[in-house]
Amino acid sequence: MAEIRKLGRKTDHRLAMLKNLTTSVIWHGQIETTEAKAKEVKSIVDSLISLAIKEKDNFEMVEVTKKVAKVEDGKKVTEKVTSKNGKEYLKVVKEEVKEEVKKDKPSRLAARRKIMANVNKVKDAEGNNVDLPGKMLNELAEKYAERKGGYTRIIKLGQRRGDAAEAVILQLV
Repeated sequence: MAEIRKLGRKTDHRLAMLKNLTTSVIWHGQIETTEAKAKEVKSIVDSLISLAIKEKDNFEMVEVTKKVAKVEDGKKVTEKVTSKNGKEYLKVVKEEVKEEVKKDKPSRLAARRKIMANVNKVKDAEGNNVDLPGKMLNELAEKYAERKGGYTRIIKLGQRRGDAAEAVILQLV
């Protein structure tokens, strides 16, 4: 039976490190690390991508009605309203908007949650949250839909200076 590599770390540290490396590979497309770490992360990333491919088209389009603030000239429209005790205040005018959204079916939702359990939350350069599970289910699943496996590759770089560990690049194909 195959045994996982302990990587010289305690369980909590090892799991956190693998989660960070997995997130980096998905977000950046490649990372430079040691060979042992790369082999562990490769299996995690490959399994997550195959899960995303399996669930890529498992959603339905649903029409949703939302109440949003009415905007004119870039400003919210307000109106004066009198409260029960006679005081006047400004209230934002709302309007109903219908919108088509993707609604995940139960198995795709479970896949999204499994992906979220294996990657960290990421922010882009402007500080906005990035939807990594969405990226995997939409972009990467489309990209690798025709492949039967082997979504990542390991390129050996040689020994690293300092500790002579075998350095490699792990990248998405």
